[in-house]
Amino acid sequence: MIRNLFEKTKDSIFRGSSKTHKAGSGLWNVLTLTIALLVSIPILTVAANIFMPSGDVWQHLASTVLPDYVKNSIWLMLGVGTGVFILGVGSAWLVTMCRFPGSKWFNWLLILPMAVPAYLMAYTYTDFLAFTGPVQTMLRDFMGWEFGDYWFPNVRSLGGAILMMSFVFFPYVYLLTRAAFLEQSASLLEASRSLGATPLESFYKIALPLARPSIAAGMALALMETLNDFGTVDYFGVQTFTTGIYRTWFGLGERVAAAQLSGFLMIFILFLILLERWSRSRMNVKQQSTGRYKHLFVYELTGWKAWASTIFCSIPVLIGFILPAAILFDMMIANFDAAVDTRFLQYSLNTILVAIIAGFVALAVALVMAYGVRLSPNFFTKASTRIGSMGYAIPGSVIAVGILIPFGWADNMLDSWFRESFGISTGLILSGTIFALIFAYVVRFLAVAFTTVEASLGKITPQMDEAAEGMGYSFGKILGKIHMPMMSGSLFAAIMLVIVDVIKELPATIIVRPFNFDTLAVQVYRLASDERLAESSGAALAIILVGLVPVFILSKSIAKTRKQKE
Repeated sequence: MIRNLFEKTKDSIFRGSSKTHKAGSGLWNVLTLTIALLVSIPILTVAANIFMPSGDVWQHLASTVLPDYVKNSIWLMLGVGTGVFILGVGSAWLVTMCRFPGSKWFNWLLILPMAVPAYLMAYTYTDFLAFTGPVQTMLRDFMGWEFGDYWFPNVRSLGGAILMMSFVFFPYVYLLTRAAFLEQSASLLEASRSLGATPLESFYKIALPLARPSIAAGMALALMETLNDFGTVDYFGVQTFTTGIYRTWFGLGERVAAAQLSGFLMIFILFLILLERWSRSRMNVKQQSTGRYKHLFVYELTGWKAWASTIFCSIPVLIGFILPAAILFDMMIANFDAAVDTRFLQYSLNTILVAIIAGFVALAVALVMAYGVRLSPNFFTKASTRIGSMGYAIPGSVIAVGILIPFGWADNMLDSWFRESFGISTGLILSGTIFALIFAYVVRFLAVAFTTVEASLGKITPQMDEAAEGMGYSFGKILGKIHMPMMSGSLFAAIMLVIVDVIKELPATIIVRPFNFDTLAVQVYRLASDERLAESSGAALAIILVGLVPVFILSKSIAKTRKQKE
């Protein structure tokens, strides 16, 4: 939404400003294009390796596991898409257009599941719903059943993965759909009400069609996260492209085949990107046609409808946040010495170190790219920055493969040259290092920082730049002494969002990380895979608590939206 507003105002911002197109901005153009090219290396590498020969490995994968990868990925997308649509759209309509017990609280409570990574949901509910877990134990005690006397669904399945992801990713749809409902013309809804339409009929015939582009954009984001997931599908034994890429790289040692699987996965991502772009173009048309109005009419629900709405909005909050956090907290208290030990502190330091470095590097790169577009908003700078910031739409496993292939080639070339010239081995300088891990994070989450910085820069008028140039300020000084102080709040938000995303990231971390260098996410994955969830509860709870940071930022932004008619 922010980027859409910026795109609308960008032409007017740069119109009439000739000084920002001076030849002195050429250095920024070169710097912007260079950085955009560097962060595009993983995507370009995967694309280049798609057509390389991989021997019999690809034929083996295509005849054995590739059909399962495609089938399971499609079922995941269909299942999660249905789940996030029901939860996201339904809750957005209720809290925006209706009044019922707790409706004001659900405005921000429904964002809380975003703080819980999907793989943590998988680990906690597997233990909670296991045969020895509290649910089945209580059921047997109450009914007097023994083993084999009853049937209980297996959460470690494709259906379980769909449920876990739906309760975690629905806030993407909820946020965008709620924003669309807030922007709709109240006159249309009031007209439908005056014609005798019920709230349900107004929803289906008026609000839903107008909000369809925003819903599609939110679903595209949720499905991208679904395809990026590794921990949930790996733990549940569901074969998807992310698990296939990991096993092909580490199990078979076939980099080309792994890259080709990554390219196959990018086809799904490309479809979702095109869907999101199409929905965005449709959203501009819809918003222009509907107009704005002072207040939205809200429906006062009473009786069973009011309490049914409260229950409907409570379920995703309870399942998606409260229960997982409570289960992990109980585990940590019961196993405190094992959950919070010296290793936990070391993994926390590792996580904080790489997250902070990645946050500042991503912010610096985003500043250069956004400022380069501001100075010269031509086709090449805009296209290069858009390509360079596509990493957020690409799964972490794909980015990891796209980094390790060129880094491994560079390491081998450098090592061979040093052996021939000086008789010494350089070993791994790029791949398998902290540098490669930081680079993967920057590529993956650059879009988060870039979007925030770009939107903030768009609010600064070009007259300030012209006045500073007249005083002899260079472009670098204008950015450092004028723009950055004015954007301090947005810059802080950008860093924090990148840091939180880095802390939760699992696929890229587990593939690119140096040997014997684990983060909190890797520690949780490793211990949970060994069925030692209690020991991982401290690290898992820390990830959830850190994940509350973007929830807090989003809740503050929601509080600033237009006031509704009470």
